[in-house]
Amino acid sequence: MAKQSLKVVVAGRTYPLTVGEDEAAKVQKAAKDINKAIKLLQENYAVKDMQDLLAMTALQLAVKEGKSTPSDDSKKELEAIEKQLESLVSDLDS
Repeated sequence: MAKQSLKVVVAGRTYPLTVGEDEAAKVQKAAKDINKAIKLLQENYAVKDMQDLLAMTALQLAVKEGKSTPSDDSKKELEAIEKQLESLVSDLDS
């Protein structure tokens, strides 16, 4: 896997990173989402301290991520369904 160097700006600070080429777009999108969330918090609340804004943003994104992440039970169910579908495809191919 090839590595890519990029500079990401989060909360006004630049962070140099080396990531896999397949992760570069995800990292840039994450930085964009973080900066967008910080801007919204600044506009809607009287919070000026960047550390507070970063903490609030981290909490918001963690809660949002938790909602969209499937539970272990859901993952197991999806794996079982995938195996059944693979079996059906195999049966149809033969």
